[in-house]
Amino acid sequence: MKQSPTGIAIVAPGGFAPDLDALNAGIARLEQQGFIVHNYYDHDARHQRFGGTDAARVAQLHAAAADPAVQVVMALRGSYGMTRLLPHIDYQLLADSGKLFVGYSDFTAFQMALMQATGRISFAGPLFCADFTPAELDDYTIGQFFDCLRGPQHQVLGAVADGGPDNPELEVAGPLWGGNLAMLVSLLGTPYFPTIADGILYLEDVGEHPYRVERMLLQLLYAGVLDRQRAVVFGEFTGYKLGNFENGYDFAAMLAYLRATLPLPVLTGLPLGHVRRHATLPFGGMARLASTARAFTLTIDGYPTL
Repeated sequence: MKQSPTGIAIVAPGGFAPDLDALNAGIARLEQQGFIVHNYYDHDARHQRFGGTDAARVAQLHAAAADPAVQVVMALRGSYGMTRLLPHIDYQLLADSGKLFVGYSDFTAFQMALMQATGRISFAGPLFCADFTPAELDDYTIGQFFDCLRGPQHQVLGAVADGGPDNPELEVAGPLWGGNLAMLVSLLGTPYFPTIADGILYLEDVGEHPYRVERMLLQLLYAGVLDRQRAVVFGEFTGYKLGNFENGYDFAAMLAYLRATLPLPVLTGLPLGHVRRHATLPFGGMARLASTARAFTLTIDGYPTL
């Protein structure tokens, strides 16, 4: 039996598209590859820094979930805005829709809230503007996305950066979860923070100085979150500038302190973050992490697929 084309919905729960021509070119590029694009974002309805009013952005999510021609719902951008929507989202409607919800950065708040409310798995994967509108697409990023969504198993390889300190050698398994560190920490103590035991926690961020990364990890520690996890895996932490008073305190010094202080192994080298080349990860999938000193393999299954 001939399979129907995959329908991809674009929604704007956060920021608006910075370049309308690039947005339209990205839509055309997906359509040329055989996908059916359903664009719920209205560029003329931008509101302040957001892709619409709060009510309009929630309506985009709900409409995309209700559309029977849609299989994948992708966030237009991150930036900021999802946190404002959390009390107004019908999480059960979205979970029952069976759609695959995809995004990263600010979208982490949605993934956390959806998991807490329904247990539904979503995907830390591409944002439409960041990953589908550039004239030159990144083959790894796009390949990871579609390989993951096709399933039934997905694999991501990580490697320590040249000159970086070795990773701990280990083999652990558990639910995979995490995302943008600042967004994740912002939900501590709220009804939108899922309680996940024996997990593998992945983290990334942009514009956060190493001391802020350290401070947020200590907040997770003091809140009891890290005691329940089996490992922390760092993606990329980019876009910060060291100040004049560091006196030897940099990312490597921060990492050494965390490894000496936290009650669980901390790995680096996950291809994830606000960078051009990044993996796709099922938030809530069951993962196996096997690490040597310089490389690791993350294998995930038990998640919904196309």
